[in-house]
Amino acid sequence: MAIIKSARGKSPKWGERCYFSENATLAGDITMGDDCSVWFGAVLRADVDAIRMGSQVNVQDLACIHQSEGHPVIIEDGTSIGHSAVIHAATIRKNALVGMNATVLDDVEVGENSVVAAGAVVLQGTIIPPNEIWGGIPARRIKAAKAGQSRLYADHYLYIKKWYEEEESE
Repeated sequence: MAIIKSARGKSPKWGERCYFSENATLAGDITMGDDCSVWFGAVLRADVDAIRMGSQVNVQDLACIHQSEGHPVIIEDGTSIGHSAVIHAATIRKNALVGMNATVLDDVEVGENSVVAAGAVVLQGTIIPPNEIWGGIPARRIKAAKAGQSRLYADHYLYIKKWYEEEESE
């Protein structure tokens, strides 16, 4: 089971069928829905403000999610946070994808069904509209996202988390 810690009197809470790798860390005021997964080495630290995650969210290996005072992290249903991504005090809307090694800074909003490309740096206060792909440093619009493109990753992680759940139940 993951490292689960209280911080400032608040403890993580989650819904049904969630999977947490043994060395994932969840600390503080975290609430997540059903069918979420937090993978190897990922850290969700909500000691200053809250982290609120919907259902079917996956936080992949080595990702870091943190907030700032007065600026919680909001991650809506069906979102994928890629390997080694950093989400800091931002809002990630439904079915979005934040790619590997991307950095999403304070007060950013990533629109529904949008993609932040691998390695991108989304500067503080940026608003990414729905259904767009953004990349680069600093991140800028690259093109429109194809319908359902970002959701493929969330569906994939719902599938592979079952492999690990089955192994644990044997």
